[in-house]
Amino acid sequence: MVELNKMDWELVSQEEKDAEKIVRPSLTYWEDVWRRFRSNKVSVASAVFLVLLVLGAIFIPMVWPHSYSDQNLMMTNQAPGNGFIFGTDAHGRDLFIRVVYGARISLTVGILASVINLVVGVTYGGISGYFGGKVDNIMMRIVDILYTIPLTLYVILLMVWLKPGMTSILVAIGTTYWIGMARIVRGQIFALKEQEYVLAARTLGASDSRILFKHLIPNAMGPIIVSLTMSIPQAIFTEAFLSFIGLGVSAPMASWGVLCNDVLGSFTIYPHLLFFPALALCLTILAFNFVGDGLRDALDPRMRK
Repeated sequence: MVELNKMDWELVSQEEKDAEKIVRPSLTYWEDVWRRFRSNKVSVASAVFLVLLVLGAIFIPMVWPHSYSDQNLMMTNQAPGNGFIFGTDAHGRDLFIRVVYGARISLTVGILASVINLVVGVTYGGISGYFGGKVDNIMMRIVDILYTIPLTLYVILLMVWLKPGMTSILVAIGTTYWIGMARIVRGQIFALKEQEYVLAARTLGASDSRILFKHLIPNAMGPIIVSLTMSIPQAIFTEAFLSFIGLGVSAPMASWGVLCNDVLGSFTIYPHLLFFPALALCLTILAFNFVGDGLRDALDPRMRK
């Protein structure tokens, strides 16, 4: 037998013991996502702005002394002040409450687009990616056909059957904005359905619907959430653009696109009538984009430390 020599042993120092300690508590994936999202100050500030915007759009019209349709021809084109925070328009209507009401319309369109994206796009793309083969081929050809139809032309065609207004915009956006989500989910499901946990679930007798909605789609939620966040500003801008060219809501309803269109002939004389609705539109779209960027970084597993 080999004799052990005291020189072959070395006591571990306290510093080396401390180096082996776990300093940060173990976090789940979503806890780590929340930690990383909070560290992005711009994204957090944008999220706070959006929450305040939603609350303001809901509650301010309930307590504000003026309505979005109240006219006072003695107070037309007033500059900010004299009880009107943003001034008044050419009909003497309070511009502030009209901008706030425009936020209601824009957020309604954005939320509807996100809900349809989540329900229709995720389900459609998930089924296409999971079954593959002929099912995928047929479903994707339908998507390709819908994708080739320009949205503006689609809205104009809807005007033949529907009256111009909010309903036409909601129908147009609701029937087209899920296409991009379906393609993203299809690609994710294609990559995930060959994983070992899917084979284990299938071996244990799990049905196709259970594998798809309980295993595959939850594991693809990162890209889905990011795409969902990015689709909201696109829907808001689309609504503003359609209203701006006269295919959206009509007077006296107030949309940010309508407010910008109303002042085209006189914005050099009354710049505040264009500045405030344009500023609200830009800040809202930027806020959603910043939140989307923050979520993309937070949900990326490669960023985890």
